[in-house]
Amino acid sequence: MPNIRYPRSGSMQVWPRKRAKRQYARVRHKVAPTDPTPSCFGGYKAGMTHLSVIDNRKNSSTKGKDIMVPVTVIECPPMKIYGLRGYIKQGYGYAVKTQIVLKADKELDRKIPLGKTHSPEKLNPDDYAYMTLLVYTQPKLTGIGKKKPELFEVRLGGSNKDLIEYAKNNTEIKVSDVFKEGQFVDTHGVSRGKGFQGPVKRFGVSIRNHKSEKTKRGPGSISGGWVAQGHMMYRVAFAGQMGYHQRTEYNKQIIKISTIQEQEINPKGGFLHYGNVKNDYMLLKGSIIGPKKRFIILNQPYRKDPKKKEEAPSIEYISLTSQQGKGK
Repeated sequence: MPNIRYPRSGSMQVWPRKRAKRQYARVRHKVAPTDPTPSCFGGYKAGMTHLSVIDNRKNSSTKGKDIMVPVTVIECPPMKIYGLRGYIKQGYGYAVKTQIVLKADKELDRKIPLGKTHSPEKLNPDDYAYMTLLVYTQPKLTGIGKKKPELFEVRLGGSNKDLIEYAKNNTEIKVSDVFKEGQFVDTHGVSRGKGFQGPVKRFGVSIRNHKSEKTKRGPGSISGGWVAQGHMMYRVAFAGQMGYHQRTEYNKQIIKISTIQEQEINPKGGFLHYGNVKNDYMLLKGSIIGPKKRFIILNQPYRKDPKKKEEAPSIEYISLTSQQGKGK
């Protein structure tokens, strides 16, 4: 019989495979909307459930019928505005010129030293190439047992003047102010950490015959072309960190955005390893990267597909079955 051949395992799209610097993602590119609304929002992954919906996809073989759809529940407590940050053009990129603090709660002192507050009226919007909002989360409103907030930047649609007016007139941002049902979003998060793993688990290399010399679970011959440059090539499947990497998933559809109501989404006994959802939440179609309680940043779609229909299907049933084996 011929030898079985197949492509190498383990994507080389993102390299090196090292641990993320922090527990929530750093979004380097933020797609600003056309109207003066925030570009992104953050929430905590509670768990998954499934829905029964009416299929509204145009070319689907089950169009108009009931289908089961897996969804991820993300709890979205309101975010608070911390300050403004102005950027100027410098060389080939942009640099921070000004950062002012507008408002800050005592919980934010767990994250950074609190600065003196200033009024945004002294800012001249024409002095900056673009401006961003500094916002922070309120994990104390959830049941995950955390008080230290996350702090990150948010782009705003419109001009710099619109951003300053928005910061003056608003103190909190709700998820319903940013996204709508049926919309597609990009999710940014840090994957589940799995520690230091060998090449078999990390890259899927084959386990060699028990009579092979030296190791059975190694990458095979590592001489020849792998070291022709005088050093070991990075493509060789060696042991190392697996998981806890920052990743982005594109075009996840929002099935539902709702305020919390009694037994509307919480299963009997609560979500496993999370508890009950206590704030506004959203249902995203499919699975989302990261374990329970992981902070997920949702952004406007970077690779928006104009052919996809931005209309949420009508929900017939939400599964509230206990996830702890305590009956239906």
